[in-house]
Amino acid sequence: MPHKLRKIRKFRGTRTQGYGRIGQHRDSGSKGNRRVGRHKHLWSKVVTSQPNYFGKHGFTSPQSKNRIESTINLKKLDQLSTGAEINLTKLGYTKLLGAGKITKALTIQVAAASKSAQAKVEEAGGKLILPEAEAIEE
Repeated sequence: MPHKLRKIRKFRGTRTQGYGRIGQHRDSGSKGNRRVGRHKHLWSKVVTSQPNYFGKHGFTSPQSKNRIESTINLKKLDQLSTGAEINLTKLGYTKLLGAGKITKALTIQVAAASKSAQAKVEEAGGKLILPEAEAIEE
């Protein structure tokens, strides 16, 4: 009702603003049923039923966010490859894992690979090209 003659505007300055005796309209506002008041009138509920409601839980090392590896398994690599050579570094993968089987003899260039992945690629007649600075990781 966006006009200036609303009930509350008419009764501003009067003692009870149209609600009769003092206190008849008091205490009927929001009761805080949606996570409000957890630091105030609902504190006892938080303490008894939700003791871990506040605060951070656990620890995430900032360095671990930089170490996220983009991995690919051999079974996905077998479906992905079309030719005899594949460069996983250019595709955005950092590590080759050994889950699944490989049926093609592929030459694969990747930053890191597990021992099982390397064994399966060589068993299929393929070749794994790793950077010389890094050793084969587990």
